[in-house]
Amino acid sequence: MRASLAAWALVLPSLLLLVAFTHWPAVETLWHSLHATPRGNRPAPFVGLDNYRALLDDPVFFRALWNNTIYAAVTIPASVVLALVMALAVNRAMPGRALLRMAYFLPTMLPMIAVANIWLFFYTPDYGLFDQVLSLFGFGRHNWLGDAATALPAMIAVAVWKEAGFFMIFYLAALQTMPPDLHEAASLDGTPRIMFFRRVTLPLLMPTTLFVLVNAVVNAFRMIDHVVVMTRGGPDNATTLLLYYIYETGFRFWDTATAATLTVVLLAILAALAVLQFGVFGRRVHYR
Repeated sequence: MRASLAAWALVLPSLLLLVAFTHWPAVETLWHSLHATPRGNRPAPFVGLDNYRALLDDPVFFRALWNNTIYAAVTIPASVVLALVMALAVNRAMPGRALLRMAYFLPTMLPMIAVANIWLFFYTPDYGLFDQVLSLFGFGRHNWLGDAATALPAMIAVAVWKEAGFFMIFYLAALQTMPPDLHEAASLDGTPRIMFFRRVTLPLLMPTTLFVLVNAVVNAFRMIDHVVVMTRGGPDNATTLLLYYIYETGFRFWDTATAATLTVVLLAILAALAVLQFGVFGRRVHYR
């Protein structure tokens, strides 16, 4: 009994913070999504599911949802796979390994606003790095962020460049905790490297992969800094993501009811993806 009370006493501060800053705001947001936007001193009337029905007639919402789906579908596997490849590369003994690790991790250390401004220069028509390099091969100018066909892929490239180095650190730490006896036994048995990677390395990395995937999914749906600095959702909502649409709706147009409704939809998407991740990958994760 005393041990149980001591355990709850240790957990209670974190539990209170979790409830106060996570669960209670989520419940409040759900409640506000069932009301209209308050005007002046008039209280917000209860409208039920009208705000959710209005989203079904909102083309910008569906465009933002589609953009975010593409953004997540590309950035998540690309950043995770690239992080694993980089971790495998710098885990071996090689000259300049420390410098290479630092080069891979450097984008993560830069503030997101600074990263957006750096890539904004890269994408500048005529004077940007990409147009300058492509001009050497006879290609003309291109407005990377002003063209609806290339604006979202350009944003995806920035996200992958920034996040892969961060995820690499976790994979590198996991690789360095693997017992060296496994590699020695595989070498004595003549096991091919690809077979060893599939049968031994990947299963042992599954806990790290699950952790990285959860973070990658959250990052894919909370991206707003780069959008604000680089495109502001344009051109023609080609780079409008869900969180940026929530920001614009709530703080630019002051439609708090619609913003709350969009937030509930975003939370529902994240909850569904979390259940899917832990349901599918959780069965393949072994911590011992």
